[in-house]
Amino acid sequence: MAVRVLVVDDSRFFRRRVTEMLESDPRIKVIDSAENGSEAVQKAARLKPDVITMDVEMPVMDGITATRKIMSASPTAILMFSSLTTDGAKATFDALDAGAVDFLPKRFEDISTDRDEARRLLCEQVRAVGARRRPQLRSSAGVADSTRRPVARTTLRSNPPVRSATIGRTAAPTPAPSRPPRRSAASLKGQIKLVIIGTSTGGPVALQKVLKELPSHYPLPLLLVQHMPGSFTTAFAQRLDATCAIQVREAKDGDVLKPGLALLAPGGKQMILEQRGGQLSVRITDSEPGQNYQPCVDITFSSVAKILPGKTLAVVLTGMGADGREGARLMKQSGAFVWAQDEASCVVYGMPAAIVDAGLADQVLTLDDIGRAIATGT
Repeated sequence: MAVRVLVVDDSRFFRRRVTEMLESDPRIKVIDSAENGSEAVQKAARLKPDVITMDVEMPVMDGITATRKIMSASPTAILMFSSLTTDGAKATFDALDAGAVDFLPKRFEDISTDRDEARRLLCEQVRAVGARRRPQLRSSAGVADSTRRPVARTTLRSNPPVRSATIGRTAAPTPAPSRPPRRSAASLKGQIKLVIIGTSTGGPVALQKVLKELPSHYPLPLLLVQHMPGSFTTAFAQRLDATCAIQVREAKDGDVLKPGLALLAPGGKQMILEQRGGQLSVRITDSEPGQNYQPCVDITFSSVAKILPGKTLAVVLTGMGADGREGARLMKQSGAFVWAQDEASCVVYGMPAAIVDAGLADQVLTLDDIGRAIATGT
């Protein structure tokens, strides 16, 4: 059965363009369109689409208000179209707080400079978030709590010339290791010196939910890798810092790891752990050709496995694709702990599924439990 989509935008040209791109995929059916938020609210209640694509700025009722009303009355998977600017970032995070599951660039050239590739990736994203009919989605205070594993890979473009920050190739899977005994959260006490979290689609809300559970005196440093464009990560770090008790900031080259400080990998770059003068710090580098995730969870995980073997908790949250699996494999081989978010609480069960299917997860936890377990278990 095709994923049923409602397209919402005040531009007739943009509505027509999105509709044409989506309907090029036989697994997607655009059932209607709306030219403002008020009309979108009415049609969402009447038509009950699987997915709504929503513009932020519209007359009569803006996309953020419409999202909040739809999520209150008839919860639906909503994808926001956003401009990749500072103002666009702030509005997008407001939309995610209101209940949207993810966002896409308003300019399709920011998804991919190749038109066919941009169309394919847009369709993959829509199919992924609409994979389960009438999902029981989060209200404005939570996150989606049901979906199924997608066939797609991941979402957003970061900086050219790489095709995409969150859509790209992953290493070919290697044979899964023999499954080691699962270790409980209680066994982390005294064993962990660093927590590192990787995520993609649905990650902004998931990260906020996890980090809010940590007290201001949290004793360990954290590294965060969220697939996100470079124009968004500064605003995202500021939002996390304002809403969480711990400190959160966008990582800069040479930043030293400190207890209670979470460093967010900057979009369009790579974040690598290293040791300088007896201190753990991060090195921020440009991406190399072929590194299609910017930032890449695998790259950061792999550096942590090398610099801090066996003394790390790696957590993989909601997201499309398998970024993080091979890095988690190296971390697991070094003796590190690996947790994955469970399928029911993921917006998209891709990255955590790759961890679970490879036999790498010590714990599979709900999103609600992950933050509490990190706070109490480390």
